[in-house]
Amino acid sequence: MAKRRFRDVKQGRISDSDKKKRKNIGPAPLPLCENADKSERFKAFITDTFMLLMPIMYIVFYLVMDGREGFSQQKLLGWLYIVVPYITVTMVFLAKTGQTPGMRAYDIKVVNLADGKIPPPGRLFVRQALGVADFLFFGWVTMFFRRDHRTPHEILTHTALIRTQRPGQ
Repeated sequence: MAKRRFRDVKQGRISDSDKKKRKNIGPAPLPLCENADKSERFKAFITDTFMLLMPIMYIVFYLVMDGREGFSQQKLLGWLYIVVPYITVTMVFLAKTGQTPGMRAYDIKVVNLADGKIPPPGRLFVRQALGVADFLFFGWVTMFFRRDHRTPHEILTHTALIRTQRPGQ
């Protein structure tokens, strides 16, 4: 394929076959889907935190570690006891319906960018594990600078949070 010049593009001398020969870089955007907004993502995260994470933290603090003092003596083990069940519970929700309770409340769904379906469980596990790392190392800040509001763990796993429509809307 010959080098395309600005002059040719401007004057419309580019044929359709030249346009088709261009390679697509990365997955194509999903048709008819709108990415979830930052405020919807934040509200879903807060809802999931209180519905899923807080009960796990309570169980670990008071039943497993025998109070705050026991947790403060073994913080690394305590956080491991909290993070692993949280990732497992959210993975079960995401693998079944593509939504956690917070996402369901705000009509958001996790989809695979390639086909628009729920990602496979392995990809969901990597997504959730990288999501915890994003939260800890402030990777979530990238959603404020991207037009599609995706974070590093979504970019690496080729997933996206999209808006869903409820039946009857």
